[in-house]
Amino acid sequence: MIDLFAVLLPILLVDVVNPVLFAMLVFAAGSNRPVSNSSAILAGHTLAYFVAGVSIAHGMEQISDRLANPQQIDFIISSLVGVGLLLMVLPTKKKGAPTAAEPEWKLTPLKCFGLGAVVNFVGIPFALPYFAVVDQLLKADLSMTGSLVILAIYNLGYALPFIVVPAMAAISGEGAKPLLEKINGYIGKASDLLMPWMFGALGLVLVADSVAYFYRGSGLIQF
Repeated sequence: MIDLFAVLLPILLVDVVNPVLFAMLVFAAGSNRPVSNSSAILAGHTLAYFVAGVSIAHGMEQISDRLANPQQIDFIISSLVGVGLLLMVLPTKKKGAPTAAEPEWKLTPLKCFGLGAVVNFVGIPFALPYFAVVDQLLKADLSMTGSLVILAIYNLGYALPFIVVPAMAAISGEGAKPLLEKINGYIGKASDLLMPWMFGALGLVLVADSVAYFYRGSGLIQF
């Protein structure tokens, strides 16, 4: 189990650099109900991410059941995800993080919860690190309960850094908005600088793990 967390933690560090989610939280923090609205967006996003992970795992298991060797398909999926991450490093033009703006329509916690879920579901096809997480859980061959618990822990770990937005809104109120927008700008710049390297490193590890499996019969990552 410790070995599994040692693999998932670097993926989490790559996955959590999400300037879009942070910008949405800053957007909600500028509304008439900053704490409840930003908390609702984060809750909706986190719940949707967890549900998406369960759905992805179910789909992967169905594919595996139709093939003779499920371990082999797991490593094929790993290699495809790894190649996808490497391809994401190639584009050089970056737009950076979107800036938060004043809401043009009245936000409510229910609308924000739905907005957070929608933003997550729209981005799922591009959430390659999350596919890698689900793939590692399947290869670890845990029980259903164990897999759900680990996936829930991962999602809570993902949400943890973003709690700073509703927390600052609760403590400082309107005074927190300029600082949050400044942090949002820094995250966008850091994302432009670090994400290609982080995605590239993760992609290389996944591809190397798959190549090792097909070459010697076992991957680099062992549980």
